[in-house]
Amino acid sequence: MPTLPSGPSPEPVGESHRQRGMAESFGIDAERYDRTRPRYPDAMVERVVAATPGPEILDVGSGTGIAARQFQAAGCRVFGVEPDARMAEFARGRGLESEQATIETWDPAGRRYDGFIAAQTWHWVDPVAGAAKAAEVLRPGGRLALFWNVALTPPDVTEAFGELYNRLMPGSLAARAYSNVSVEAYSAPLTKAMDGIRQAGAFTEPEQWKFEWTQPYTRDEWLDVLPTQGVATQLPADRLNEILAEVGAALDRLGGAFTMNYTTIVVTATRM
Repeated sequence: MPTLPSGPSPEPVGESHRQRGMAESFGIDAERYDRTRPRYPDAMVERVVAATPGPEILDVGSGTGIAARQFQAAGCRVFGVEPDARMAEFARGRGLESEQATIETWDPAGRRYDGFIAAQTWHWVDPVAGAAKAAEVLRPGGRLALFWNVALTPPDVTEAFGELYNRLMPGSLAARAYSNVSVEAYSAPLTKAMDGIRQAGAFTEPEQWKFEWTQPYTRDEWLDVLPTQGVATQLPADRLNEILAEVGAALDRLGGAFTMNYTTIVVTATRM
């Protein structure tokens, strides 16, 4: 699901930050992305804000501003850094001040922040260079919070989608993803993020926070989400339509709706 590159499981190779083509493909339909992608639980936003010493937040890979708007609603002043010009333009149109750049190459020009967040994006960032930049721009006591929505489909949906993707896209990331649907499947990117923070040498020992929640999807709602996922953003239109038709038929057989179980995982540390 919309957690890491394309399915309910992270990229097994562990080098997703080098795949710039996929990383910068999500702006192909920024409006759909903003409309359909899941938000983040209020409890998580509230905990991050409470642990942040001030209101100035840098949002890395800010996309269309989904997370930024939630933090703005919680009283924060958010500035975005986003590599995809289409996403950054959309976000600016929704009230987020944003600059186009990767965080590794972005010049903060002396700016400092109380918080540094990355929502669903840190796997696209070099974890060592990214943590070093976080250390550079955070004030002492500032909060680093990297978070992902881990999406777990119900068993019957997992089985149906696994069969479908193995048949239509054998060996693909999506096919592999549905063979290992679990929170534990995300250990590799989380470990990389924590190791990068440790290597920066400027943070307290990183920790993980978890927030569980659910979201129902009708057949049509899920078909609206699918084109925003990593592999789908790079498929030819006829191939994407074939997959959407097959997924729709599978969901029809399952009753036309399902409830996704989400776990939002936060990797967080304090700037010393």
